[in-house]
Amino acid sequence: MSISSAERSQLFERGGHFFMVVAAVFVGLAGALGAVLFRLLIRLVQGFAFEGMDGVLAVFEEGLAAETHDPLEVARTLAWYWNIAIPAIGGLLVGPLIYFFAREARGHGIPEVMKAVAIRGGVIRARVVAVKALASALSIGSGGSVGREGPIVQIGSAFGSAIGQRLKLNAASIRTLVGCGAAAGISATFNAPIAGALFAAEIIIGDFAVTQFTPIVISSVVASVVTRYAIGNHPAFIVPDYEIVSPFELLPYMLAGIVAGLVGVAFIRALSFAEASFEKVPLPEWSRAALGGAIVGTIAIWLPNVYGVGYTTISGALAGSMTVGLMGLLIVAKILATSVTIGSGGSGGIFAPSLFLGAMAGGVVGILVEKYFPGATASSGAYALVTMGAVVAATTHAPISAIIIIFELTQTIDIVPALMTACVISTLVSQLLNRDSIYTAKLRAQGVDIYEAKNPNVLKDLSVRDVISLDPVIVPAAADFKTVLDFVVQSSHSQF
Repeated sequence: MSISSAERSQLFERGGHFFMVVAAVFVGLAGALGAVLFRLLIRLVQGFAFEGMDGVLAVFEEGLAAETHDPLEVARTLAWYWNIAIPAIGGLLVGPLIYFFAREARGHGIPEVMKAVAIRGGVIRARVVAVKALASALSIGSGGSVGREGPIVQIGSAFGSAIGQRLKLNAASIRTLVGCGAAAGISATFNAPIAGALFAAEIIIGDFAVTQFTPIVISSVVASVVTRYAIGNHPAFIVPDYEIVSPFELLPYMLAGIVAGLVGVAFIRALSFAEASFEKVPLPEWSRAALGGAIVGTIAIWLPNVYGVGYTTISGALAGSMTVGLMGLLIVAKILATSVTIGSGGSGGIFAPSLFLGAMAGGVVGILVEKYFPGATASSGAYALVTMGAVVAATTHAPISAIIIIFELTQTIDIVPALMTACVISTLVSQLLNRDSIYTAKLRAQGVDIYEAKNPNVLKDLSVRDVISLDPVIVPAAADFKTVLDFVVQSSHSQF
């Protein structure tokens, strides 16, 4: 059955389905461009912070397609006082930038996006794009123990919100474009368009309705294609060959899921404790990030692996080239360093630290299983890979997104049974021990509960702008009965 002219006009009118799809394309383009420039900015700051102008020149010589690398090798050659000074100076720059220009740019970013969607109709200030990009680049580039994924999500979401506001869309449409920006951020970061769309629907919007999900998918795909064109189709990690050696292996993967759940809960609680503790430090709020940077630098004197996003160290665990003792020590050190970086007022994400913790925990489990059951299990790198997803699932309480992200990173179907087992168990353990995810814990501390039961007063959560008709049909006072009937038949409205 063909659609009527009235239904067709609804599809193309401002805020209609096709209108939102076109807007989602532009949000995807903006999110991809923001992600690429943000990664370049991190590399420039990192190069200058650890190697001076030689490091900056090296970035331009390598070209945009080169991956962000950890400053691990350089940090090992620095004097101890430089290890402390570099992240402290970074914090000294980040603190005032956030405090005086955009306080919502503090921390890991995604809770602020969720809060904007839940209680502000998706409205995010446009200045957040610039402040978040600069603050996070300074934090990560100077050695802060945080990731780039959360900032890219917040930057993409801010783009979506700004476009929605500029187009004068209603709150529901702006929220959808915020989700489009979040999807574009995840897609551009991990080269994972499916995971980007699911993450935005599962975490940011909390709704898989077709009218919202379709633009989110489009935005995610556009961001992935543009990012691949700009920097190449490079995997985030070199993953080990994977296969399930025997049915017995599902038991160790269940154990890995339990361990991942415990690590995830420890991370959530440590981060919440650090944020509450730094609020009590008798220093001006804008200066606390410098103290946090100095603490991270002190840890890095002995364990420079905690610097930055930690992808080099993750790759070592995936390759099976690290010892049980070092990986166990890095679990504690990374939880402490990331909690201090964010709790003190730094800016950066928790996604990469969650992957880091999962790789270390999985590496430990894998080596021990391999030691006691030789030949009956996969390599320790396979356990590191699966547990990466399990810790992400435990911290975010979003097992679907975690499963898809790791699946898209590996592009192998063989990993799915073990991955699903570990992610579901880790999420269950985390939810049993901790009511909130790492995102909603911060919101609850601010008095915001986005999962509270629907209020029986349905008008409480409605704004006038959500329901008002800006183009009402007006019936002339002198209209005859036939004219009124024509209005009723031809118009898409039900009131006149």
